[in-house]
Amino acid sequence: MKQEKSLSEVHSSIDTTNKSGFWKKLFAFVGPAYLISVGYMDPGNWATDIAGGSQFGYKLLWVLVMSNLMALLLQSLSAKLGLVRGLDLAQASRATYHPAIIFFNWILAEIAIAACDLAEVIGMAIGLQLLFHIPLLAGVSITVADTLLILVLQKHGIRKTEAFILALVATIGLAFIVELIFAKPNGTELLKGFFPSIPNNDALYIAIGIIGATVMPHNLYLHSSLVQTRKIDRSPKGIKEAIKFNFIDTSIALNMALFVNAAILILAAAAFFTTGHNEVSEIQDAHRLLNDILGTSFAPILFAIALIAAGQSSTLTGTLSGQIVMEGYLNLRIQPWLRRLITRLIAIIPAFLTIYILGEGATGKLLILSQVILSLQLGFAVIPLIHLTSDKKNMGEFANKLWVKICAWIVATIIVVLNAKLVIDTISEWITKVENPIVLYITVVPLVIGAGILLLYITFKPMIQKSKEKENTVPDGMPAELRIVTEKKYNCIAITVDFSSSDSNAISNAVAQGGKAAEYVLIHIVETAGARMMGHEIKDLETESDIINLEKYKTELTSQGFKIQVKLGFGNPKKSIPEIVNSCNCNLLVMGAHGHRALKDIIFGTTLDAVRHNVKVPVLIVK
Repeated sequence: MKQEKSLSEVHSSIDTTNKSGFWKKLFAFVGPAYLISVGYMDPGNWATDIAGGSQFGYKLLWVLVMSNLMALLLQSLSAKLGLVRGLDLAQASRATYHPAIIFFNWILAEIAIAACDLAEVIGMAIGLQLLFHIPLLAGVSITVADTLLILVLQKHGIRKTEAFILALVATIGLAFIVELIFAKPNGTELLKGFFPSIPNNDALYIAIGIIGATVMPHNLYLHSSLVQTRKIDRSPKGIKEAIKFNFIDTSIALNMALFVNAAILILAAAAFFTTGHNEVSEIQDAHRLLNDILGTSFAPILFAIALIAAGQSSTLTGTLSGQIVMEGYLNLRIQPWLRRLITRLIAIIPAFLTIYILGEGATGKLLILSQVILSLQLGFAVIPLIHLTSDKKNMGEFANKLWVKICAWIVATIIVVLNAKLVIDTISEWITKVENPIVLYITVVPLVIGAGILLLYITFKPMIQKSKEKENTVPDGMPAELRIVTEKKYNCIAITVDFSSSDSNAISNAVAQGGKAAEYVLIHIVETAGARMMGHEIKDLETESDIINLEKYKTELTSQGFKIQVKLGFGNPKKSIPEIVNSCNCNLLVMGAHGHRALKDIIFGTTLDAVRHNVKVPVLIVK
């Protein structure tokens, strides 16, 4: 089966095969799980942890521990899938399930990523407001700019990205170690929190939010891809070794995330629950009260710094996950910066509208809702993961053992049952509260039933009938049968000139294609403000100069035996060049590359891409 490379720009970019000794090997493998771990301590976790700690003290600590164990199992399965099959979860799903199922799974995965990004947007905005007193709406708008940071990080490779994330994780961890020293939690009550209990339905809602905030569906897609950034020995022994080191990496990283989540809940319990502030669910309220309750102004500053670090570190995982999901499910690849910008804008719209309409006080509820949405998507990622890693045909000796399958299905059952109860309770509450419940019966209820049927299909279809493995093609497509034509000659060649040293190269390459038998059209575009307004009627100094320069080129080339036309265009070259090329019936266009990159493309614009999409002939680009 032909396999595309997940995250191809960094695929197998770190060689682990040339490392000897346990510690050197471990260091080579360490990294992917830290990128995963930031998703387990993003601002969405803060909202659910603060709400749980302030309302129920230490009683929901056991939910964090259970969630962490669930996460460790599922992330290990995700890593194993990537290492053994060389496919990420989205790619493996596309190769297994029906196209209609793939499409709906992609939609659900995108919703999960948008919900995660919503939490990051709000968390970052709140952190900026707390530290720099920036209005929340302005902070939400500023979060668009982190797309540029991701572009910079991706240029420097996966290892630098991992180091950056690790630095942010360390910042969060150190901040909360100091916070816990200030808070002085009750040790006896803290230990009681590790014994399972759900006091009421509100606690269940928050518990599901904690699960959604801890075990994230997009992290399952991401981990199965990131482990492939390591070049490993593909023998059974080498794969087994890679699985072992990735499990160590995952265990360390997720336990760091557990510490951060537990620290937030314990801080909320010690600072708010024990002092009677049981309704603290907003991050802003927690920040404000920390100074009053703990008696130090340093505590709220650390709290804000950690929040910004958590929000910023989580943005990268959203971008990579979106890229993996879109490429894996749809076989569609777009530029990472555009993908990131689209995801961020989707998250900004509900955040902006909520703050604008309901006020800043509604952000806490929106954060918790985003985590519940994440939890609702979990079954659609977890169940395919269990089926795929249990498939002996494709996983061979690395297929899940019986005890692993039992544990995995228990986890999946817990997730699905809790979510089903939450959905039923929530819809029932909505129906009793709204004046016209018929709207819910014809909109929300059918959607929920449809999602339930889809989940049942995903769960039981592979058990009843094994899916036929489909060929997994790369986004660029499969090679077609080649038909080489050697006699083809170009009889009319257009050449863009700008009266610089690059013109010689462009004209030389054009002549090489057509010789003296072809006719050549020299094109230059006048881009002055006057030319854009008046077009060919402009008679300014630059236009006159350009006409003279074109005639000089024509005279020189004609004297050498070439047939030359000259064409002067006006205004935007992206429009003018295609118009001239198409009107002259040219069958080849030769253009010189301007040499801009990155930021210069944004400042000066890019002509080549726009032109080549608007002409009907081949384009030869020379530098």
